[in-house]
Amino acid sequence: MNSSPTQIIGIASGKGGVGKTTISANIAVALAERGNNVMLFDADLGLANAQLALGCKAPFNFSHVLAGEKSLKEIIVEGPKGVKLVPGASGIQRLASLSATEVAGIIHSFSELEDELDYFIVDMAAGLSDSVMAFLAACQHRFIVLKNEPSSIADAYATIKVMIQDYSLDNICVIPNGVLSQNEGRHLYRSINSVIKNFLGGEVNYLHSISEDEMLLRAIKASQPILSFAPASPGARDFSAVADILEALPKHDSISGGLQFFVERMAAHQTDKA
Repeated sequence: MNSSPTQIIGIASGKGGVGKTTISANIAVALAERGNNVMLFDADLGLANAQLALGCKAPFNFSHVLAGEKSLKEIIVEGPKGVKLVPGASGIQRLASLSATEVAGIIHSFSELEDELDYFIVDMAAGLSDSVMAFLAACQHRFIVLKNEPSSIADAYATIKVMIQDYSLDNICVIPNGVLSQNEGRHLYRSINSVIKNFLGGEVNYLHSISEDEMLLRAIKASQPILSFAPASPGARDFSAVADILEALPKHDSISGGLQFFVERMAAHQTDKA
């Protein structure tokens, strides 16, 4: 769409079950609907739900890349609105248990991609594994999904604490999910940000909230993005609003721009570990 550097967005959560993959898939579709060239990488190699959220059938997946049987280009499938999906592999080992050699293989496979992407979205595994943090460190924008529930709030705070204190990451935004109103979402953001300021000496930003919406649940069951399933629904409007916000964000230049930035940051992390 343009010559700006690819914007690398990592979407994570402290725990599973908060709607992270649904949010990743629908943000990807909302951005693609605006004419952006978007790729979604399902980096949760244990659950690999992104293809379900997009309604894609993937004959091959990331396990074939790790095994050296397929190249990354060969496993990519096209989803709604032209979203390109790098499918994860349900039931295989999680990124947390990949060896340094295997992660180096992932880095190499991404370095082979030549597409001019506007947005590259990484749907992380839940939790605090070193590999999740490595991916987050390689992203320019970092979004944490949480619900207005004590366990979700506690886990989101724990994730943000590690990101700030152990990895010195910034550019962190929260996305409250399943809230009754935008006001509830903003209140949840202010509450967690206040604790982060007081105890971590850091700060996170507010992106937008995703409303509780029966149509979103129906879309998930139908394996469709809500923008296709119910475009006039509150949930669809929220994802469209997120896309508007993302397009308005300053474009983060990197040393070399695009996916090469992601590859270099991942490679640097592996060097640091070694």
